[in-house]
Amino acid sequence: MDKLGAAAKLHGHPMSSPHSDIGRQRQRAIYVSGVAGKRPRVPVASVELELAAQAVMSPEAFAYVAGGAGRETTMDANRAALDRWRIVPRELRDCEQRDLSVELFGRKLPSPLLLAPIGVAEMAHRDADLAVARAAASMRVPHIFSNQASVPMEACTAAMGDAPRWFQLYWSKSNDVVASFVRRAEACGCEAIVLTLDTTMLGWRPRDLALAYLPFLEGKGIAQYTSDPVFMREVREAGRASRPDEPLPERGSPGTVRPTAGPRPPLTLRTIATALAQKANFPGGLLRNLASAEPRAAVQRFVATYSRPNVTWDDLKFLREHTKLPIVLKGVLHADDAKLALAHGVDGLIVSNHGGRQIDGEVASLDALPGVVDAVAGKIPVLFDSGVRGGADVFKALALGATAVCLGRPYVYGLALAGEEGVREVIANVLAEFDLTLGLAGCASVQEIGRGSLVRG
Repeated sequence: MDKLGAAAKLHGHPMSSPHSDIGRQRQRAIYVSGVAGKRPRVPVASVELELAAQAVMSPEAFAYVAGGAGRETTMDANRAALDRWRIVPRELRDCEQRDLSVELFGRKLPSPLLLAPIGVAEMAHRDADLAVARAAASMRVPHIFSNQASVPMEACTAAMGDAPRWFQLYWSKSNDVVASFVRRAEACGCEAIVLTLDTTMLGWRPRDLALAYLPFLEGKGIAQYTSDPVFMREVREAGRASRPDEPLPERGSPGTVRPTAGPRPPLTLRTIATALAQKANFPGGLLRNLASAEPRAAVQRFVATYSRPNVTWDDLKFLREHTKLPIVLKGVLHADDAKLALAHGVDGLIVSNHGGRQIDGEVASLDALPGVVDAVAGKIPVLFDSGVRGGADVFKALALGATAVCLGRPYVYGLALAGEEGVREVIANVLAEFDLTLGLAGCASVQEIGRGSLVRG
């Protein structure tokens, strides 16, 4: 058995059999370790998990990961929506062995769980996306590579072997960069492109604003860009075009963005520290980049081109022309948008409000899920994201029609507490609770979960 398989077996995850008893296996492993005085490395309860992570993360890191838009009422709504639905178990059914498997885009997965894309993982742990990729691979849980990763997708791919992965895409103002990212994702063996729709602009996030901190300005979370040959070519072209003796590109020409003069901060110790951080986070590290202007130019280029607020349905044709992979739209909450997605040949949807990070007072993801599921009528898979904290949440989302569920913040808290092992423990705990909930609700497989499994409480 390889290292990935050994790690998964240790955490009670099925690697070959379609039938599962991972819930009881996980319980048993924890209790047996307890006899020797050993407790789980990361808290099992979600509230304690978040509090423990807050204690070890910097204020800036925790604010970035845990924060939401405005008064964070959307985050509250996500949890309230999940809590409103109550599970109604059926008894005297043989659920001794349970099948957690689902199929997505031709691949059979051992469970209906994926890791959602979360950027700037280096703020939680130095191993960042590499630790997440290794943990996901060992548990056979698909990892959706973040567009705003701290480690290039190629490095994460090398750490995952043949384990499943997808790639999240933010639509840059440069279509050439979009096409380059997609080509790289295909070369990395990604099995779907997840186009995030709801972040064409950053939401109003008071926790980050109160600290006056955005990690991208330090060159964090832009590794997909600084490792991309097209983006770096554009960085150099933009630098040449901004010189007074060279003309700027014509406004509106494809794939170009005119440099703009923004506010320049005064020279302070913080400004110097930011400049040094940009150099340290750029490929090659601080010493190699001390005399280089490229780290700062790359940050400036990223800020200028990060996302396009004017992307429309018609732009999907460009994406389809540049990839044969399934295209999944993340951020669909309206039934009419789900129907438009079908009309434009989209392959899947993720019902998500970005974990409450974009609009304060937005509809809860779970409240939007049934309408989206009904709108697509089984023609494409619908995944669920936002507010998931445990296995019972996974069960509820599946009961309301989701094909699979994406886990977000909890695995980052595990990363902050114990790196790769922390991520693995969080995954193991969520899957164990889901497996036990499945059986205790009277279901022997994911396919047996339905809307009749829930009532409004």
